[in-house]
Amino acid sequence: MKDIRQKLVEMLKEGHCTTRISSIAKRLKVPATTIHYNIKRLEKEGAIKSYKSVFNYREIGQGHCTYVLVNLVEGKYGDPEEVAKEIAKNSNVESVDIVTGDYELILKLRSRDIDDYYSFVKFAIKKYGFAKAISLTSLKQIKTEFVTL
Repeated sequence: MKDIRQKLVEMLKEGHCTTRISSIAKRLKVPATTIHYNIKRLEKEGAIKSYKSVFNYREIGQGHCTYVLVNLVEGKYGDPEEVAKEIAKNSNVESVDIVTGDYELILKLRSRDIDDYYSFVKFAIKKYGFAKAISLTSLKQIKTEFVTL
């Protein structure tokens, strides 16, 4: 049988997941058609943006998780949204937030290992205009995407 796991993981990361309407209906004790109608309504209203799988990242080769607090160079400081949108396109970046306080951005990165992370940081400093980056490495994740691991 053909091994398509990596391609499948990439698609699931992009939101190619479905809800389990029948299991939700059983749990809420309402008809599946009622669940389906309400889900479609939430999607149309924009309340549901996407469906996503929650991974055991070690099993898919992205077990190194780092949070990076970023100060931008003076020329990029005035438009952190532009920089954040550009950074978000990188496949190593799980999330990007514009924040208040001593830093402009906080990134959550997934990488294979410390060397892969280091390559990203060197690249990001040049490309995105990082003036300063403080790294916080996650030792163990207990809860993610509202799921306790």
